[in-house]
Amino acid sequence: MKFKNKNILLIGLAALFVACSATGSKSKDNAATLSKIKKNDVVSIIKKVNDHWQLTHQESGCAFWDNAAYHTGNIAAYKLTGIEKYKAYSEAWANKNEWKGAKSDNKANWKYTYGESHEFVLFGDWQICFQTYIDLYNLSEEKDSLKIARAIEVMEYEMSTKNNDYWWWADGLYMVMPVMTKLYKVTNNELYLEKLYEYFKYAQSIMYDEETGLFFRDAKYVYPKHKSVNGLKDFWARGDGWVFAGLAKIIQDMPDSCVHKAEFIDIYKKMASTLKDSQQQEGYWTRSILDAEHAPGPETSGTAFFAYGFLWGMNNGILSKEEYSSVAAKSWTYLTTVALQDDGTVGYVQPIGERAIPGQQVDENSTSNFGVGAFLLAASELVIYIEN
Repeated sequence: MKFKNKNILLIGLAALFVACSATGSKSKDNAATLSKIKKNDVVSIIKKVNDHWQLTHQESGCAFWDNAAYHTGNIAAYKLTGIEKYKAYSEAWANKNEWKGAKSDNKANWKYTYGESHEFVLFGDWQICFQTYIDLYNLSEEKDSLKIARAIEVMEYEMSTKNNDYWWWADGLYMVMPVMTKLYKVTNNELYLEKLYEYFKYAQSIMYDEETGLFFRDAKYVYPKHKSVNGLKDFWARGDGWVFAGLAKIIQDMPDSCVHKAEFIDIYKKMASTLKDSQQQEGYWTRSILDAEHAPGPETSGTAFFAYGFLWGMNNGILSKEEYSSVAAKSWTYLTTVALQDDGTVGYVQPIGERAIPGQQVDENSTSNFGVGAFLLAASELVIYIEN
């Protein structure tokens, strides 16, 4: 009997060794997955997703953040594919909105707390549209100053005030930081970089977590005042997705002479490290990044922004491909095998909100403009990775 038990033990140990070896092999295979992806396959997915969105959303919406976030992805898809109808779609949207965000011309009434009416000109959710307007200006052969006139008017007025608390929520860092670096590149006005840093430092002071390198969505959610269902720090995935993608966008537009560029890179790299360790095995990030039980299950918008950020970091030599390619590979697998539906719909996008909500249903039918924009950003950056 003892001999038999010993054999059983040896068989069990051998099986465990094989299982561990298989897991290791799988991990190595996964790390190489990105190199096996074909450029044409990714481009086909970009076309499938964007064509479906534009076919089913032929009316241009307002210039508020959710529509504008889609257009940041649409422009990335246009730059990659050269498909003129993508550019025309954004041009029509910009023309409808008069190349403005919020449209009030009475500066005495301009506000920057939360608001969806046209007096909230200084609120970042009404300023993200300027990213696309600037891109369209740069993409046109004849530089029409009308396309960027409102962006310059609003941002230069904002920078002329004594206030520095314009970015009081994490989303705002994606909405506006790239506007300022893009305008710097157009105007060569150093004040855009100086004020960007000043406003960012305020945002960092109220919602940045030194331990993890992540950002709470805003001051309401800072630990320990607010906790996840398991008493942990509650970092909202889409909120940190906005920040991670926003950092990538500004670092690429900052000149090497910018004295704060290295600091932004350090913040970006610390975020990357924490996000790498918190990715779910299936490739997505749960809505509460560090507490998977808070709002369990896949979510696409945060995951797509993270995928974009990781791919951009590797494409620009800031993140190690050896360390991070498997992270991007797993996220792409999730985005294309779970989030992407047969008809081109991008599902599992958490609806508009500001936090991970326990019990909120997110499924294959949950889609939105900003989620599609994030998907297109990630896919376009993946093509660049493949080309390199």
